[in-house]
Amino acid sequence: MNVDGVTVRRLLARILALVAMLAAVAAPARAQLRLDITEGVKDAVPVAVVPFGGQAEGGTNDIAAIVGGDLRQSGRFAPLERQDMVTRPTNGGQVRFEDWRLLKADYIVVGSVDGGGMGVSFELFNVQTGQQLLAQTIPVSGQTLRAVAHHISDLVFERLTGIPGAFSTRIAYISVEGKPPSQRYRLLVSDADGFNPRTVAESGEPLMSPSWSPDGQNLAYVSFESKASAVYVQRLTTGERRRVSARAGINGAPAYSPDGTRLALTLSRDSNLDIYVLDLATQALTRITSNEAIDTEAAWTPDGKSLYFTSDRAGSPQIYRVNLATPSEVERVTYTNGYNARPRVSPDGKSLAMVTQDRGYRIALMDLGNRTLRMLTNGRQDESPSFAPNGAVIIYATEDRGPGSLAMVSSDGRYQERLRSSQGDVREPAWSPYPPR
Repeated sequence: MNVDGVTVRRLLARILALVAMLAAVAAPARAQLRLDITEGVKDAVPVAVVPFGGQAEGGTNDIAAIVGGDLRQSGRFAPLERQDMVTRPTNGGQVRFEDWRLLKADYIVVGSVDGGGMGVSFELFNVQTGQQLLAQTIPVSGQTLRAVAHHISDLVFERLTGIPGAFSTRIAYISVEGKPPSQRYRLLVSDADGFNPRTVAESGEPLMSPSWSPDGQNLAYVSFESKASAVYVQRLTTGERRRVSARAGINGAPAYSPDGTRLALTLSRDSNLDIYVLDLATQALTRITSNEAIDTEAAWTPDGKSLYFTSDRAGSPQIYRVNLATPSEVERVTYTNGYNARPRVSPDGKSLAMVTQDRGYRIALMDLGNRTLRMLTNGRQDESPSFAPNGAVIIYATEDRGPGSLAMVSSDGRYQERLRSSQGDVREPAWSPYPPR
């Protein structure tokens, strides 16, 4: 049935009451995100990442600085300051382990860029034993030195923790520049450390809800560029995009299925918001929920068989789960606190990140095995959690008496950092999957 403008406005008002600050706001594409550590891990592992031979120190492509920054960002490592390094070895044969033991370093990374800039060699050692843990040469062809550095960080992190690194991944987020009625919205993609922001889409009307395809090649998002909400899918390499849902009423909250063939959507086809699944190849639409309440913000389980979503069917926003094979059977998941919304499933399917109301709106993590809820952040207005593909870190949006920014928290809550923009506000981060191998 058709949905008139008054009904649409009422539904939009209800969404905004259900989920705080859905509208995306922002920072210009030229504004770099700057990392500020707000809470470090007291027992982080000390590691020395020595400046690599064959390149000047201090530039944007300083490999050792990038690797050290990545390891610090993980919250698990404390890189040694350069002024404390008494020597600058560039290969294992030059390392005097007794010197680094005196500096309390547990591990050391050394390396160099070859003279022609075609490859980067590095080695990782256990300082206490002198054992070589890694030794590789990575070709530079087809990628930047920053990309090589992030790859080295991934290898070092996995070797020392047993967890794959996520430093070579990307984040998408929404930004807006200016003030009403002359705002400019942008959908941006940057490296995981906030560098190299690139504009994917730009509009004078709101953009929101970016969602990565599982291969990392496409982004689905909502645009109001035609004065009504529509869902687009855009290929990042070419910029080609297509409108996949512009049905009467609200088209929102797209979420890619794990196999990349479907999108979960929030639609208002009968004057009420419900969850649907759209087959991207055929445009076949399957209704999943049928309730007079608002059902929105669907998130897939890793096996693609179920969806978590937000609903106010119990009188306040709570999180529910529905099995796609039996959509009439809906399970309530959250009972703690009067507001739980924006569910996001961990990559291993064992945890659920969400926004909960507890002395403000904060990011919490639920263990799906025993249903215990643990607070991860302590902000006044934290929202939009998104897991790194290794599950070790969650990125989210936050605002506290000033411009909105992005922040990260380790999944155990022990480490927090802020990604600040030099201009404007940033919102709605989405962490990419691993790049294709």
